[in-house]
Amino acid sequence: MKTLKRVLIVEDDTIIASGLVYALEQEGYDVVHSKNVSEAAITISNGAFDLALLDMQLPDGTGFDVREKIKTDTAVIFLTVVDDEGNIVRAFEGGADDYITKPFRLRELLARVKRTLGKKDKSNGAGRPLLMIGNVTIDTAAGKAYTGKALLDLTALEYRLLLTFAQNKGQMLSRSQILESIWDSAGNFVEDNTLTAYIKRLREKLGDALNIETVRGLGYRVD
Repeated sequence: MKTLKRVLIVEDDTIIASGLVYALEQEGYDVVHSKNVSEAAITISNGAFDLALLDMQLPDGTGFDVREKIKTDTAVIFLTVVDDEGNIVRAFEGGADDYITKPFRLRELLARVKRTLGKKDKSNGAGRPLLMIGNVTIDTAAGKAYTGKALLDLTALEYRLLLTFAQNKGQMLSRSQILESIWDSAGNFVEDNTLTAYIKRLREKLGDALNIETVRGLGYRVD
C-alpha cells in the first residue's frame, strides 16, 4: 500500500486552514493542522512531515520560528500577505522551497505543493542519496555537504546553488537557469548581481574542493 505524503499546515486563520485541509485531503495527502508556533512544535516532535505550509505571521511568532524546528529534509512553502523582496529573500535563505502570497488561488497552491514534493522525491530518491562533485559530497537526504569528512557551513541558498551544479555536472548553466533553479521562479524579483555574490561566497567556502568555472558572457559550469 502506498504511503500518503504527510503535510503540516501552520495557519491561525481557521477558515483558510479548513479549506486547505479539505483540499489537500481530497488530493490524497495526510494533513495535520496547527494554529500557532507552540502547537506546531508539539506536532513536529511527534512525527516527520514531507511538506510544511507555514503562515509567515502567527499569534506567537513567525513561520521562520516553525521552520527552525522542522527537519532539513522537509520541504517548506511559506504563505504570506507580505510580497516584498526582503521577506522573500529571507524565506529562501531560511530553507524555503517556495512561497505564495495571500490571497491565493487554491489550484495554484495545490500545483505548487505537487511540484515541490515531486522535486523533493527526485533529489532524495532512486537509491541515490549522495551526490559527488569534485571533492565535495552532498547528502541530499540530510541537506548537508562535506569536503572529506568536514561539514560545509552553507546557507540554505548556497546549498541549493551547490546542488544545482551537482545535478547538472559538466553542463553550462546560464545565469537565468541558475536563478530559476534556486528561486523556483523566473527570478525577476532578484537582481542579477545577487547571483554573482552568492557564487563568490560559495567559491570561498569550497576552496580547492570544487572549481566553479565562469563561462564568460554565458554562465557557469562545474565538471
